Amino acid sequence: MAALWQCQGVTNTSTGAVRQGSLRELNLAVVLRRIAAADRPPSRAELAAATGLTRATVSAVVDDLIAGRLVAEAEPAPRTGAGRPARGLVLAADGPAGLGLEVNVDYLAACVVDLTGAVRQHLVDRADLRPVSPADALDRLAALAAAARAAAVREGLTLAGAALAVPGLVSDGGLVRLAPNLGWRDVDVPGLLAGRPLAEPVDGIPPLVVDNEANLAALGELHAGPPGSASFLHVSGEIGIGAGIVLDGVLYRGARGWSGELGHIPVDPRGRPCRCGGQGCLERYAGQEAILAAAGLAGADLPADTAATRLADLAEAGDPATLTALTDAGTALGVAVAGVVNLLDLDTVVLGGGYAPLARWLSPPVIAEVSRRVLTAAWSPVTVRPAALGAQSAAVGGAASVVRRIVDRPVGWLARSS
Repeated sequence: MAALWQCQGVTNTSTGAVRQGSLRELNLAVVLRRIAAADRPPSRAELAAATGLTRATVSAVVDDLIAGRLVAEAEPAPRTGAGRPARGLVLAADGPAGLGLEVNVDYLAACVVDLTGAVRQHLVDRADLRPVSPADALDRLAALAAAARAAAVREGLTLAGAALAVPGLVSDGGLVRLAPNLGWRDVDVPGLLAGRPLAEPVDGIPPLVVDNEANLAALGELHAGPPGSASFLHVSGEIGIGAGIVLDGVLYRGARGWSGELGHIPVDPRGRPCRCGGQGCLERYAGQEAILAAAGLAGADLPADTAATRLADLAEAGDPATLTALTDAGTALGVAVAGVVNLLDLDTVVLGGGYAPLARWLSPPVIAEVSRRVLTAAWSPVTVRPAALGAQSAAVGGAASVVRRIVDRPVGWLARSS
């Protein structure tokens, strides 16, 4: 699945004398990244030509990667001439995998992604978590993670790490400073999950990383989205609204790691009160609950994906209230997005989470506001499109971030598996 790795560059740089162990580590990473990024399975000879390494070195490296269940030989292409056809190399689907976890306001999710980028497991527990304590919510999440891990083990996979997406401000070390829609403040997530066997220990890969859900969704989009998507704003629309900002292929986190709180940008400074303590925040006009209420579905108590499906069905049927609700939400979203585009000079806006199934109706008003408000829009239009990973962006992006660490530094996994 080359798209997952399209933004991973391969650099063959000489820095003078290099220790033998460091040289092997570098060669492993260079070859594995090249295999991961290839549009078609490269042969050993093609890898040697592309990396500048000798054929003997590439052959030895590939043998190590195959023995460590990181690489497999593809079926040879049909024979077209004399001689034995070369066998191409692909990422192995039966080796290490990543566990992606998500806590959101109305659901928990666990997702397993293998080294090729394929989603092997995706489990969801739907529940309103606002009345639930953080400890109880994380207990439920641990049970869901255990079920996903057991299913992965039955498929011959080894979980090499876990990434947990949370809709809030996350500090270094996984401390959730504030998740206003959950009512969480200063929650030590790693501490509450301590002792839970989420993943196997692998050198260089943290057993658990906690991050903002919009950041992990943006990372997933960065590697699974269409080619050329190096700078974009990924907007996750759930009960709250978060944004991941990617600039030149790198996630922008801000000075303290708290960038992307798009849902708390005011679109009406004297407007509706928000759970954050402010007024007129975007999520009070374009969040899931606001759209449901405007469509006449207030109190329907629908989980995010069901709510989006219900709204899409009503919009498809031409329901006037739903169409108006989506247009108004898209207009409010466009106002906030235009400010970000003006500030950062982005050319793409990605609608993810619960917005992805509704992009058909949200995009036109978003585009209208961006076209009206962005100074450069007349000669450099902004693209607005649904997320490639849809509503699963955060959990899949989290799991994929784990396996990307293995591709970036395979020696850690090989040390474990040897």
